[in-house]
Amino acid sequence: MNFELSIEQKEMKDMAMKFSRNELIPVAQKYDEEGTFPMEEFKKAWELGLVNTCIPAEYGGAGFSETDAVMIGETLAYGCMGINTSFMANDLALLPIKIAGTHEQKEKFLKPFTEEFKIASFCLTEPGNGSDAAGIKTSIKDGGDHWIINGEKMWITNAGYADQFVVYGTIDPTLKHKGISAVVVPGGTEGIILGKKEDKMGHRSSDTRGIRFENVKVPKENMLGAPGEGWLIAMKTLDYSRPLVASAALGGAQRALDESVKYAKERKQFGVEIAKHQAIQFMIADMSMKVEASRLLVYKAAWLVDEGQRNTEIASYAKAFASDSCMQITTDAVQLFGGYGYSKEYPVEKLMRDAKLIQIYEGTSQIQRLVIAREVLKK
Repeated sequence: MNFELSIEQKEMKDMAMKFSRNELIPVAQKYDEEGTFPMEEFKKAWELGLVNTCIPAEYGGAGFSETDAVMIGETLAYGCMGINTSFMANDLALLPIKIAGTHEQKEKFLKPFTEEFKIASFCLTEPGNGSDAAGIKTSIKDGGDHWIINGEKMWITNAGYADQFVVYGTIDPTLKHKGISAVVVPGGTEGIILGKKEDKMGHRSSDTRGIRFENVKVPKENMLGAPGEGWLIAMKTLDYSRPLVASAALGGAQRALDESVKYAKERKQFGVEIAKHQAIQFMIADMSMKVEASRLLVYKAAWLVDEGQRNTEIASYAKAFASDSCMQITTDAVQLFGGYGYSKEYPVEKLMRDAKLIQIYEGTSQIQRLVIAREVLKK
């Protein structure tokens, strides 16, 4: 076993951390308060090659490994989990094309994202179907030389700015998951109706809203895989994307730990720095253990992808453990800061709000436990 990053990876991580500290941290609080979409930072990250990490080199991408991608995700989330969500959503929406697209589809739908700045959006969740993704009601009907999409999606990241969508629907609801299919829909297509931007507790700089599709027509060649293969494509996509989401939790947790250590060394009570009190030391120790364990799970889940091995179980370990740990660590950080931790003038209040969402999206912590139990019990 070798846990050492390569020289190239260390250089990449240093560049990403410099970007995080210089570009994200200075604006994170303001963007959070105003709900500002990080367009300028998004473009800068694209120029540096820190987004669209999943695009293979043959289609103009950097050819990053999954391990590279989680390392970048961890570092950007350190700067702001909310802004990182906007960046990460591009990968989530491009992964199904990488996984199931033909050469022609990859040329058409992946390569343009390397040639100019574009935003993508992944449309799976519906108003009545979140964890029950197999219960999708959005319909994809055969219109002869095109597909016709009708239905609603909810909690869609980047929806208001997307140049391209990957939309999941069903060709026949009676088939349940065997009827689910995935199609690529260009942004601006007639019949796409955007809902209002959601006013969220955290991740407030990311754009999240509902979308309605009313008789949206797309060419037949825009379907990924064959009709009915969408469920399999979605599940494979999640095996890739869950380590990325877990890396966001890891980055947020590391930031909360670092802020807590810094504050504990500065704040004095009873005549000494609070870092010298055993109660605080135990909190720091617990935070540190959870960060390190999260990192090992996240990187193992990514490594399995790079090795061509099935990672479903470990990816769910990573996503559940890292997100639950991030929530606990950020909560403890607020506690450690005391009254100051509850104030928006200090960063840990925002970290705590941002942490909560990672326990919910990309499969809740409860859904991850269902996946884990099924994987363990079928062995």
